[in-house]
Amino acid sequence: MIPIHRGKLKSASIRATTDAGTRTATDTLIDTSHTNDSHTEMSNPSTDATTLYLSAPPYENYFYSDQNGAAQVVVTSPLPDSDLSIIGPRVIVAWPAGNSGACMFFQPESGMNGSLGIKVINSTVGSPLAPVFIEGKGDGYPSVGVKGVIRLNTTATLSLSILGSVRAIRDFTEGPSQLYTELQRGVKVTSCGTGGATISRLWLDNVTTTTVTFEPRESQSVSINDDTPTFEAGDYIFSAHINYPQLKQLSLHDMLKDETLVDKNEHETKALSFLSYSDKILAGAWRFLTYFGRDDMISTLLLQPILKEQAVEAVIGSVLERINRTDGSACHEETIGDYATFLNLQEGNGSTEYRCDYSMVDTDYFVPILLHSHFVNFGAGLDRLEALLSTPAGKVDPKNEGLTWGDLFILLAQKIMEQTAPFASPGGQTRENLIHLKPGHETGAWRDSVYGLGGGRIPFDVNVALAPAALRSISSLSKEFGSSVVGDHAEDWSTRAEEYAKVWEDKTLDFFRSVVPAETLRQRLQTFAETSGWYNGPSHAEVIDSDFSYHTLALEGHHGLDVVPVMNTDACVRIFYLNGTNQTRLTEYLNSTALSILRPFPAGLMTPVGLVVANPAISGNEIVNQNFSNSAYHGSVVWSWQLVAMASGVERQLDRCSLPSTVKPDFCTNKVVYKNLKDAYNALWDSIEENEEYLSDEVWSWVYEDGEFRHASLGSLPPPPGVGGAAESDVVQLWSLSFLAVKRNEGMR
Repeated sequence: MIPIHRGKLKSASIRATTDAGTRTATDTLIDTSHTNDSHTEMSNPSTDATTLYLSAPPYENYFYSDQNGAAQVVVTSPLPDSDLSIIGPRVIVAWPAGNSGACMFFQPESGMNGSLGIKVINSTVGSPLAPVFIEGKGDGYPSVGVKGVIRLNTTATLSLSILGSVRAIRDFTEGPSQLYTELQRGVKVTSCGTGGATISRLWLDNVTTTTVTFEPRESQSVSINDDTPTFEAGDYIFSAHINYPQLKQLSLHDMLKDETLVDKNEHETKALSFLSYSDKILAGAWRFLTYFGRDDMISTLLLQPILKEQAVEAVIGSVLERINRTDGSACHEETIGDYATFLNLQEGNGSTEYRCDYSMVDTDYFVPILLHSHFVNFGAGLDRLEALLSTPAGKVDPKNEGLTWGDLFILLAQKIMEQTAPFASPGGQTRENLIHLKPGHETGAWRDSVYGLGGGRIPFDVNVALAPAALRSISSLSKEFGSSVVGDHAEDWSTRAEEYAKVWEDKTLDFFRSVVPAETLRQRLQTFAETSGWYNGPSHAEVIDSDFSYHTLALEGHHGLDVVPVMNTDACVRIFYLNGTNQTRLTEYLNSTALSILRPFPAGLMTPVGLVVANPAISGNEIVNQNFSNSAYHGSVVWSWQLVAMASGVERQLDRCSLPSTVKPDFCTNKVVYKNLKDAYNALWDSIEENEEYLSDEVWSWVYEDGEFRHASLGSLPPPPGVGGAAESDVVQLWSLSFLAVKRNEGMR
């Protein structure tokens, strides 16, 4: 049994308030300010407190939550072999409430880079964290956070503080060190009565304050010059708190069908709890402490076997609530708290109204897929469906007032039908009629980083898997529940969506199919191994014994590329969401997928640290090789959720070989292909089990040293050319927790 880390689900109902509590979408900036300096701090640990420690050097992660709120503390200290141009001493405190945070960068007073180390230690103050709860003034919100003891091994200065929004912190750490004057000018550094230093900032709403205090635990001195605190070596009591409305955390009892999972997987279920709240599920900690529609739905589809019905429906409800009524688009990511106010002000709108990103093209298609899986495949039934869809909209997005969640789903389904109609029409099977990224956007699917799709405008996964799967789901929902789910469209969509689905399933795959002759591939692999700046291992060209067929990431890539020639794991979406019916195509597709799993990198995707999600070695293109390196966010790195989806997809296809002979796919009787697929399943699970300590991470990488692969944190590696900063991995990531529900099928060994 693999100990899993991560994930979170929602409970039954969506609260009537937004994440900003009673601060509604129409709230304007209030011309008053306050701090909590005069309030009495209470820090007695709650009897229902949950704590969790996760180590991912050079990052040490501490979690604390109770009935008042939740927070995460991340302490970064360079390791002896760290790249000091990337890794520096830093403390982050992040709150799910408002997707808010405080980030403090330290540097040694001596100027000797790498000499400063920071630790959180157990003490009488906390073990290692304790809660902070300060009653609010009047009818104001209480200030909630955590406290503990930090140890500095040498005298250090606090060189930079970013307070308010996790998004603002990410813009600095992952971008070109971007700081916003409008946010930074509000940071105040003052002495506190105990000889320490307080760093605070009043948010742009003129109501909320982030406050961080460092107090000497013994006789250390703290000096402040030009708003820069200097701390002598020693121990300091730190506290961090915000007076922002907190979220209502869900209990695991509300979420899990089998509560024995809590005892069997303590760390993983605690992580799940940290991300789970009554009105939404969060994508990951610390970098994505907010709603992400695609992530939430993928996670739920994978976790579904262990979730209670109300948990799944809360996820569905959170997505339906945020659909854009003007065009039926599903929200990819919400922006809330201080960063939402900041963006609103850039547009001349002085409100705290939350915002949603509708730029992705894949999120829409997951909505009918999840509804169908829950209400048809898992049998939740008509009564629960009608109750869900009759829920009035507008509790989170006031623009949707006057509609129900069912009305919003029909708008979304209508959009899907209209988008897929041209390709499904007679003679319409052209590249132009495939689903493209939206104009003006370089991302639109799960590989949503600068080089994630290699500049591709037509993503593989959306076209060959999500579109036909969504169409089949719309058809099935229409047949099963009729007007209860699709209104007046029931009779039309029950047949037309199925017809569209067949065309999309049968006619899209060949657009992305590429074949590399065996000799050409061997030459490319050898050249890659000899010239790559980030891999110096064997080429494994000797395993190539025939022409290699694979499916490209996308079409119309950077630098005039007709296709993005990168081997990848996105094959998993086709075999997880669809059961192919064209026997010749299915057999070939499964065989090429199996070979990509079985072959060692760079001839395939398998490495000793896991299955990488992209392999550019087969491209023969130096720019592609650089853009998909082992330090690129969606490059030759390992994503936990892709391991889950691939393992689940391969198992699903192998399960079809147990069907009656009249419907059993042809590949089941092809001894070579069947063996390859079964061997791939077991090779994948062997790799998963060998790397179980990393499964809770969002993404991880590797370096090749002394003739072997060695695990490396993605954030510890220099970014690819043209990328502003190194992308860190969340140590708690929602979809990585799906290993709680997905286990190895021992009968397939």
